[in-house]
Amino acid sequence: MLEKIDLSKTITNADYKKSEKMLKPKLGELQRKAWDLKIPVILVFEGWHVSGMCEDINRFILSLDPRGYNFHTMTRPCYEELLKPFIVRFWSRIPVRGKIGVFDRSWYSRSITECLGEEKSERRMEKCLEEINYFERQLADDGYLIIKFFLHISEKEHKERFKELKKAGIPLLFEEYGKEMIHDLYFIGNYNKYLPSVEKLLEETDMPYAPWTVVEADDRNFATLKIMMTVIHALEASIEQATRTPAEKTLKYLDLEAQGIPQLNNSILEQINLSRKINADEYKASKKLYQQKLATLQYELFRIKRPMVVIFEGWDAAGKGGDIYRLVENLNPRLYRVVPVGSPNDTEKAHHYLWRFCEAIPKAGNITIFDRSWYGRVLVERVEGFCSEEEWKRAYREINEFEEILTQAGAIILKFWLHIDKETQLERFNSRQLDPEKKWKITAEDWRNRSRWEDYETAADEMLQKTGTMNAPWVVVESNDKRYSRIKVLKTVAETLEKEL
Repeated sequence: MLEKIDLSKTITNADYKKSEKMLKPKLGELQRKAWDLKIPVILVFEGWHVSGMCEDINRFILSLDPRGYNFHTMTRPCYEELLKPFIVRFWSRIPVRGKIGVFDRSWYSRSITECLGEEKSERRMEKCLEEINYFERQLADDGYLIIKFFLHISEKEHKERFKELKKAGIPLLFEEYGKEMIHDLYFIGNYNKYLPSVEKLLEETDMPYAPWTVVEADDRNFATLKIMMTVIHALEASIEQATRTPAEKTLKYLDLEAQGIPQLNNSILEQINLSRKINADEYKASKKLYQQKLATLQYELFRIKRPMVVIFEGWDAAGKGGDIYRLVENLNPRLYRVVPVGSPNDTEKAHHYLWRFCEAIPKAGNITIFDRSWYGRVLVERVEGFCSEEEWKRAYREINEFEEILTQAGAIILKFWLHIDKETQLERFNSRQLDPEKKWKITAEDWRNRSRWEDYETAADEMLQKTGTMNAPWVVVESNDKRYSRIKVLKTVAETLEKEL
């Protein structure tokens, strides 16, 4: 791939200045249009060391309004970031809708330095590229424009530029950053050794929704103009797409019902036996047993540095809060976190829906308990029309990929759906309204959601069927009897940890 690139292309200074004078205003104009249309843009810059990346990026961003972009240099991750899955730490840096995220090196150079360093793990590299493809496709499907550049120079040019830096004494600056920084620079200073890895990376991540543009960077003028023109063309196409009418946009999924194909769903929730219950004595003994087990297992989880994610979804008044309280009652609060999830705020709405959950993903050895979660996309957002049909249908695959990334990094995932019948919910709603200490728990929104019970039941059934995987299974908890529900949750978490550890 790279050996076929013609690196002899050049642009004179006069032609460069003439072209730059025309392209800069155009870039500024397109940046403003993208902001008005709320199109988020991600610019990825990768390339060989001494390819002139910093200079080319600086020339390019001088055309932009600095209020409309954020600049990121992806250096070696800190200790906290290393305790989380590889791709999760990059989610926090994606731009809000309308802004541009400029990445001076990215998840790509990090994948090479972290996966093909001293250990040289080809398998780890393959998984890393798979995660990157998931990440970029999910962003592109959500409307992100992704433009990726690889600045390519010849081996001869590479050596000559290194010699020039050495004469000037600049390589000595690398030593100030210590051994770890030098290790990161190693792959870009060993051209032939890492050329096959770079080519594989470019080939396996060159996708229609996030294509690579190889920039001939032997000549700096040519490289800068190519970057500018590529961004202009991509922005123009994205803006044109964004201004089309809904009728002009093609559907990305097959609507089976519209094709006259019947839905052959087999309801999971209809088969649940909600009459299950236990007496007070059995509850007390079981609660003590499993809470003591969990207190011990929590430290074992921390010792072997495996994270755990526990998700609670279910009907309003199904008992999520009570189950979570008993689950954490005897745990060390330094090693667990409960994250209540409500409606997204304006900043969260301006990102991909998974963005707001990434910060709460547990570090290795810790537990995060989500009181509602990313499944809101296929439940409340679906039923209430807060997202399009295309978006919630796409979310099943996105969620499965997201959870696969977590489990590949060693996470244990347990997902509980707390199930009650409609009559039990009504009794609990009325009880809350009459209890001064619990009245705050019942809102007008709860009553409105209840009026759409059948719609939520259909959405929950489809969610359970399409996102229950081998590594991240759903457990339906019969919750008409609160004692039974609490013990089933405690027992399931304890037994899962014993099996996994």
